[in-house]
Amino acid sequence: MESRVESEVKRLKGLFKNIPKNQLDVAEGLITQAARLRILLDDNWKDILENGEYEKFSQSENQVPYDRKRPIVENYDNRDKTYQTIIKQLTDLLPQPKVDRKSKLLGR
Repeated sequence: MESRVESEVKRLKGLFKNIPKNQLDVAEGLITQAARLRILLDDNWKDILENGEYEKFSQSENQVPYDRKRPIVENYDNRDKTYQTIIKQLTDLLPQPKVDRKSKLLGR
């Protein structure tokens, strides 16, 4: 799993290489966390595809089982929200492209 994380860190660093140097320390921590989350999300997703979102559950042998959302689905949802937040933070650190006023006025 660690080699998959390292590969993802490398991929993300390439995507976010234009983050200003003064923000790079923060960005590197976010990149590492994003990479870890991406690998965990991929693994969770494979499990959900193989085993489904719901499982039969019962509090006791005398109770009729019912469908309940598997805990891994909740875990996936929470990790996905965190991943999206981190990616947004990284994207916000990127320098904004300079817009040519003339092109903007002409709608280009």
